[in-house]
Amino acid sequence: MSDSDSSLVPVVDALRRGGVIAYPTEAVWGLGCDPDNEEALTRLLRLKRRDPAKGVILIAATIEQFAPWLEGLPADLHAPLVASWPGPNTWLVPDNGRTPSLVRGCHDKVALRVSDHPGVQALCRAFGGPLVSTSANRAGEAPAMSEADIRRIFGNELDAVVPGALGGNPRPSTIRDLLSRETLRH
Repeated sequence: MSDSDSSLVPVVDALRRGGVIAYPTEAVWGLGCDPDNEEALTRLLRLKRRDPAKGVILIAATIEQFAPWLEGLPADLHAPLVASWPGPNTWLVPDNGRTPSLVRGCHDKVALRVSDHPGVQALCRAFGGPLVSTSANRAGEAPAMSEADIRRIFGNELDAVVPGALGGNPRPSTIRDLLSRETLRH
């Protein structure tokens, strides 16, 4: 971790202990945790009051951080990912068996995005891999747009809040299916 990321040390420590955090993304505040920690995933879904069958997105700093999830994917399917990342594009990629069920929900695909938000990139680099990313809100409510919203919605239920600004995108990422190329959310 570089000196510029030293402020992330307590956040990364919280993540490694199974914590749930809030952080600013491209468009809205997100909730995150270690995607390989079942207790953290369960807690995040409970805090959000989200149906576990829906699944959550994984966010990374680089496509290389997704190597375990992309293993076995035909080379020709890498092109759309490389062309659209980093950026506000989430791709539904066939699960190769790497993804915990609480991440993919009832689906046979996993939602992946390489962020272009500097804070998210720094966070994923400091953590050393992808994080869960889902909008910071209770299910059915508007997402948090500020740190004040985070405090109002979640109070002291989170293990860390990463300070920072939203990226300025007017809406959450586009979601596309990698195999069908169908757009599921604009």
